[in-house]
Amino acid sequence: MTTYGYFLASEDHGPRELVEQARLAEQAGFDSLWISDHYHPWLDAQGHSPFVWSTIGALAQATSLPVETAVTCPTVRVHPAVIAQAAATSAVLLQGRFRLGVGSGEALNEHILGGHWPRAAVRLEMLEEAVDVIRRLLTGDRVSHRGTHYTVENARIYTLPDEPVPIDVSGYAPAATDLAARIGDGFATMGPQADLLKRYREGGGSGPSSCGIKACYDTDQDRAARTVLRRWPNMFLPGELAAVLPEPSHFEQATELVTEEHVRNGPMPLGDDPEAHVRSLAACAEAGFDHVYLSQIGDDMTGFFDFYRTKVLPQLPR
Repeated sequence: MTTYGYFLASEDHGPRELVEQARLAEQAGFDSLWISDHYHPWLDAQGHSPFVWSTIGALAQATSLPVETAVTCPTVRVHPAVIAQAAATSAVLLQGRFRLGVGSGEALNEHILGGHWPRAAVRLEMLEEAVDVIRRLLTGDRVSHRGTHYTVENARIYTLPDEPVPIDVSGYAPAATDLAARIGDGFATMGPQADLLKRYREGGGSGPSSCGIKACYDTDQDRAARTVLRRWPNMFLPGELAAVLPEPSHFEQATELVTEEHVRNGPMPLGDDPEAHVRSLAACAEAGFDHVYLSQIGDDMTGFFDFYRTKVLPQLPR
């Protein structure tokens, strides 16, 4: 059975807007929520980046849906011991409806304290150690740890949920997917990447799998394409650029190469044809993913949620 959740874009909306979108998502029939964890937006045009843990506290009071970070980097900007406490508190507020999604991060968010941004293999090594520290702290035991990357001294989390917080690991390339299979309670990626999901399963990963995608609902398809080009052209950048560029201005320079044709020829549904939106979500389900999360690009959130409530979600395979 596939479930369909809504992906709250912290880069593109302020905290009050995100909470209102969560309410609308629940009313529209979405099953769960993802929320991004950023310090910067990708581009100045997106214009936001609220502190995710404050927003999650508000979500816990505004909706009964499950919530997951997509994804938190627990390695550089915030020490894993602090992430463990934040995850525990979030799970208590959400009465067990919280999952911690983690990944190796991007320089865009993690370089802000002035430290060296490591190469990918080292980032994955740091992530593995961080997840181990977080899991140990989430038991409620007193933890002291001196590892390759992190030190924890006499730490204990007192406010804990009744059940352990599941930790899902994101993978956008083979090495990260292998790590997810080895240490994750679940696997997350962007797009219907059946090859990565197969790799996760063959590597021993047995937890739930999640796929994130984007759409631009608008009554005018041309306007939708222009909106995506203005607000989210970074989606079309290839390779590791998203992980290594350090500032929104660098993304703006790189995305000058992205054209409206790239947007129109991409897999993202544009406009108000229900079948196009259904096909996009169904592709993730057909690739084998257990959970699909969709984010709307654009300002007509009321129109979007009404469109999905009446014309898209009822048609989806479950």
